[in-house]
Amino acid sequence: MISDLFDDLEDVANQEDRHVNQDNTDVVAKMRQLIELLRQHSHAYYVMDAPSIDDGEYDQLFFSLKKLEEEYPALVQSDSPIARVGGQALGQFNSVVHQVPMLSLGNVFNHEDLQSFDQRVRDRLAGQKIQYELELKLDGLAVSLHYHDGKLVQAVTRGDGETGEDVTHNALTIRNLPLLLVDPLGKPTPRVLEVRGEVLIPKSGFAKLNREAEEKGLKTYVNPRNAAAGSLRQLDPAIAATRPLAFYAYSIAQSEPLHDNVTQSESLYWLKSLGFTVSERLEVVDSVEAVQAVYDQINAEREYLLVEIDGMVVKVDSLRQQQQLAFLSREPRWATAYKFPAKAALTTVEQIDWQVGRTGTLTPVARLNPVFVGGVTVSNVTLHNIGEIQRLDVRVGDTISVYRTGDVIPKVERVWPEFRPVSAQEVVLPSDCPVCESPVVMPEGEALARCTGGLFCPAQRIEAIRHFVSRKAMDIDGLGERWAEALLSQGLVQDVSYLYQLYTRRDELLTIEKMGEKSVQNLLEAIESSKKTTFSRFIFALGIRGVGENTSRNLAEQFQTLDALFAADLENLKMTADVGEISAQWIYSFLRDDHNKEVIERLIAAGVHWDATAKRTRQPLTGESWVLTGTLSRFTREQATMILQELGARVSGSISAKTKALVAGEKAGSKLAKAQELGVQTLTEDEFVAFVATHGVEL
Repeated sequence: MISDLFDDLEDVANQEDRHVNQDNTDVVAKMRQLIELLRQHSHAYYVMDAPSIDDGEYDQLFFSLKKLEEEYPALVQSDSPIARVGGQALGQFNSVVHQVPMLSLGNVFNHEDLQSFDQRVRDRLAGQKIQYELELKLDGLAVSLHYHDGKLVQAVTRGDGETGEDVTHNALTIRNLPLLLVDPLGKPTPRVLEVRGEVLIPKSGFAKLNREAEEKGLKTYVNPRNAAAGSLRQLDPAIAATRPLAFYAYSIAQSEPLHDNVTQSESLYWLKSLGFTVSERLEVVDSVEAVQAVYDQINAEREYLLVEIDGMVVKVDSLRQQQQLAFLSREPRWATAYKFPAKAALTTVEQIDWQVGRTGTLTPVARLNPVFVGGVTVSNVTLHNIGEIQRLDVRVGDTISVYRTGDVIPKVERVWPEFRPVSAQEVVLPSDCPVCESPVVMPEGEALARCTGGLFCPAQRIEAIRHFVSRKAMDIDGLGERWAEALLSQGLVQDVSYLYQLYTRRDELLTIEKMGEKSVQNLLEAIESSKKTTFSRFIFALGIRGVGENTSRNLAEQFQTLDALFAADLENLKMTADVGEISAQWIYSFLRDDHNKEVIERLIAAGVHWDATAKRTRQPLTGESWVLTGTLSRFTREQATMILQELGARVSGSISAKTKALVAGEKAGSKLAKAQELGVQTLTEDEFVAFVATHGVEL
């Protein structure tokens, strides 16, 4: 909870007597601070359609205030957003008062919260059989539609829950929204019917909308919800008509005469029969365990759904039971939103350490108060360099937003100066290496600071060994960081060439803690096996600054032999693909360093070798961008990447209109869907094998 993140709030909460007068000022001040933040971000989200923080961060702020109000009910502020929904209606639209308030849903975030919700329901419905109806929690703009005698007469946004905006002129342009209701069984439709649902833009329409904007040089939308909200609030309906809006119904607010449906699920199926689109996933289950199972399944499959969602809605299915449960001040007791793990969350910076890489680069790493984000607990996050620290203005003690890029790598999104404690410490670049105490330098014009200790720095030596033995380099299986540290600490390895002399020091290897006979034997066999490699892997393994896999492969093709590479001058090096002025200088300097030349000579003398590199004279895919996705059965994606690169293609990780082709293996997901939307050529694994065979590559 965010309340755990703010020291001053925690100090207040830990007082033995929570209601003493002397604490009131601090509590009210914290309430006012949270209310103002929530007001600002709620306005940005609901009114301006430009959310300034992630939903998970907003939820943390909201529940911090809610917790304070529960602990200090006498101090609740009259303008607290806890009892309100959304934001104020925009002035350029006519305001409409909702006859039935449009309340929002409460949230649960984990199985324990879900069980608590279930228990509250069962306590109020003691002895009754309970079923839950489950729907997707759509990420769009809530709208209420009013039908008189089956004809659409008005569409109103949620607004603040009590008053919304009349957007009928734009709702009439939504293609899947029925303008006239006709019962398929010939029954008369209710004289008055109010249907509520979500206006959104499906994923395919969103991709098309942004693609067209790019082609016209216009600003693209950040996400489908922003696009939908902005489209629905256009004053000119002709503009709204060009947007791929869709309406998904989720409830009936009014019906005169009353419809004869007895459950939520029956109501939705009835609305579907009248022509409304409803959630593409709709299930009824008998237990909270079944709710959890469906949630887990939807979470796993969400990227394949037609629309963006941020969770699942859980509703008591019986309408009679819904009436029994009734409402709280701002939400129904009979429904909740089971949110997916937040992609962003708030936490505090405990300290900042500096790590030293294999080229001497100093990288700042923030140690965090552990926070659960994107389904995992994050306790560390890289800050990249001193320039990034200065750009973010992050300090030890700050509250920060952390999110997971691509749902994998944690990253700092923003710093919250509003919560900065007086004791917050500015971060300065160390003058000496934190490992070897050699001077740290940052050349003019560069963003990266470096330790000048070179391979005399233990950290650089460990990283150099880790890189050398990695799978894409010499591929010495089993020689991890623990082995590298042990070998260095016992003086068995001074540089990577010493690895190939370890067979002579077997007895000393056996003295290393937790390194038994079998482990030592496996290590020595892996080292021996690594002697047969390729020229490009060898170049990559050397760890030359700025030389990655692609550049290593290009250098191997360009120069063919180690002697030719050593003899190359700057102009020759710059003739290699992907090698520019700066990287050519780095390569040139590395190959002329006496220590580096000695290490390479010792590696060759130890038996490291490779077959002659066959220079491909024809690269038919030059200039083309290819993408790989899914699981390949006949070879790895790394091997497929190498084949494409040898044919001249650039292998990208993302699909765009410029992509030439997509190779799709088993379980291909969103990339395949996007390729089909964009009309990008797709190849199965068998088709890819046949294609490269036409260019002389046999698999």
